Amino acid sequence: MDIGWAIVLIGVAAVFAALLLLVNGVIYSELMNSEIPRGLGNRGKLHIVHGLLVGVAVVGRVLERLGLCHQVSFTRWFRSRFLTRVNPVPPGLRVMDRDFCGVPVRIYEPTTTSTAAASASALSGLRRGLVYFHGGGWVMGSIDSADEVCRYLSKESGTTVVSVGYRLAPEHRYPAQLDDCQAATCHFLSVAEAEFGVDPGRVAVGGDGSGGNLAAALCLRLATTDNRGEEEEEKSGRGALPCAQLLLCPALQMADFSSPSYQQNRTVPPLYRGRSAFYFLQYLGSDATLCPDVLDGVHVPPEYRQRYRDWLAPSNLPPECLARGYLRHPGSAEYDSVVYHAVKDGLRAEVSPLLADEAVLGKSPPTFLLTCEYDVLRDDGLLYRKRLLGLGVEVAWQHVGDGFHGVVNFVNWRWLSFPAAARALDAVVAFVETL
Repeated sequence: MDIGWAIVLIGVAAVFAALLLLVNGVIYSELMNSEIPRGLGNRGKLHIVHGLLVGVAVVGRVLERLGLCHQVSFTRWFRSRFLTRVNPVPPGLRVMDRDFCGVPVRIYEPTTTSTAAASASALSGLRRGLVYFHGGGWVMGSIDSADEVCRYLSKESGTTVVSVGYRLAPEHRYPAQLDDCQAATCHFLSVAEAEFGVDPGRVAVGGDGSGGNLAAALCLRLATTDNRGEEEEEKSGRGALPCAQLLLCPALQMADFSSPSYQQNRTVPPLYRGRSAFYFLQYLGSDATLCPDVLDGVHVPPEYRQRYRDWLAPSNLPPECLARGYLRHPGSAEYDSVVYHAVKDGLRAEVSPLLADEAVLGKSPPTFLLTCEYDVLRDDGLLYRKRLLGLGVEVAWQHVGDGFHGVVNFVNWRWLSFPAAARALDAVVAFVETL
């Protein structure tokens, strides 16, 4: 071999080895800065999942620094290629991909139903429906990533489920995602009976994480902006509104990232405290470098902070949620008007439903809320429940004591399945069957 080629090969090998060491070092550092509490179920499995996700994120970051591709693009590609598998359709279920007003959807129709579902359908001759919005921080996730959850809900409850593939950030910012969810939902409501044998008066909306945010925001938008004539309502499907909302570990506000659950679970995977703020900023199309400012709360004007204080107070939480301790937020962060104007849409009810005025929030439909103990978003759900109950809205609440954020997505993952996922989804099914 020519000595010149030998030198080149040695140089390439050295660069590759250095890059590998760097990646391993960053992954190790990330893993050491995370915490998987002892009370969390199946800790070993979560260690594996977290290590894999961290590795993918780190490699994506390195590729972005090298100018080869965007980190988000690489992470999406890897997850869809290697971490998302669409299994063959099981007996008793029919699955089809459609397009509703330019928005891709996947429809799950049970061909066999449970006794309870069959009895309910027999009364009207029509089935119930659910429009589902996947999670992923408005940045990740897809119809495929929510496939197993939607199959489970459809088959177990005898419900027609419509999974919506809304546009993602940062390519598309708020309100594109919410607009897509509205377009798909309203179209389904308008054709539910004629095309799918679904009673438009028994159609709920729901989602997990950011999908739960979109479901809650959509219910507020539909209930407060429908002022058109009856004929136009009938044509668009807006005459019917969601009969319920299913909010699974939802993100409901970006005013306070210092609640007890944000403190207690700040480094519990897969959703860190800092990552939650990052996702909100991506959704709003804002600069990610504002993360520290948003975490400190400098984006909230003093008059807003006073208004939110009663809604976000830790005293509104069940006493057991304070057992692991927390530091009272001093509220001394100096307001920065520049940061506020960069992220002010985040304090709107359509982005932070928990901050909606009473007159708006009181129009919410009956609600199912799922919270997990080891989730930074736990208190968002609990505070939302408190406000809804105070306004006379019916709320069914299920708390998973050994669960973490996004646990519902780990159903039917073979050896990486979490028992808590099936337990949580069974509670959702039980609620759906009451609609």
